[in-house]
Amino acid sequence: MAGFEPARLLEVSVAEPHKRNQLLAALPADDYKALTEHATVISLKYGKQLYLQDAPIDSVYFPLSCVVSLLVGVTDGPKVEMATVGNEGMVGFSPVLDVRRALGDNVVQVPGDAVRLDANILRSESNARPAVRGLMLRYLYALMSQVVYAGSCNRLHSMEERCARWLLQTHDRVGKDTFPLTQEYLAQMLAVRRATVNVAIAMLKKAGFIQYVRGRITITDRLGLESGACPCYVVIRQEYERLSSYESTF
Repeated sequence: MAGFEPARLLEVSVAEPHKRNQLLAALPADDYKALTEHATVISLKYGKQLYLQDAPIDSVYFPLSCVVSLLVGVTDGPKVEMATVGNEGMVGFSPVLDVRRALGDNVVQVPGDAVRLDANILRSESNARPAVRGLMLRYLYALMSQVVYAGSCNRLHSMEERCARWLLQTHDRVGKDTFPLTQEYLAQMLAVRRATVNVAIAMLKKAGFIQYVRGRITITDRLGLESGACPCYVVIRQEYERLSSYESTF
């Protein structure tokens, strides 16, 4: 399989840090300005809970260097990760659909910066500006594809394949080869026992695809890791790559 180049954080001027988010950077200049002139850049720590299931959404987030997990499950019970969001997208999409409640728990899995925007501004601008609304709806389709394939992946593919897919998706989003990750957290994200994740990590290490030292993962062989991942990784990534080149057929 031909390898993807891992996504790297966009080189932008200090005056326009918002463009490190690929979704914002894809907007026409006037729409970009209208959406970001009241936005702020904030730092998010590991484990920060952005929303709880069904909680009201006051602000939305466009990751610049952080990664956020969308976790779904019964109240006070176990939860499974259905999607991850990095600098390709946004967290808290409900206002685009005129819904003010959060879908699932949204938790920072990799610390970093994000653009925070008032949810009312996103909703009003997406309603008033066709380019903004069109891009946001196309993004939601890509996110929905990720959720659908992740759900089937959890059922159909081996733990090693799922683990490789998850590591590749995180690698794409953080834009660097080494990032913080505990096996306990990965087990929670994949809804399996830690011992099961330990075996998968050990197999990927033995193959020379990764290194794991004291809670930090290093991708050492990107192509090798891709060869060990399930097909879902390619399908999900290609859907996000279509966002910037999409042309409506209607």
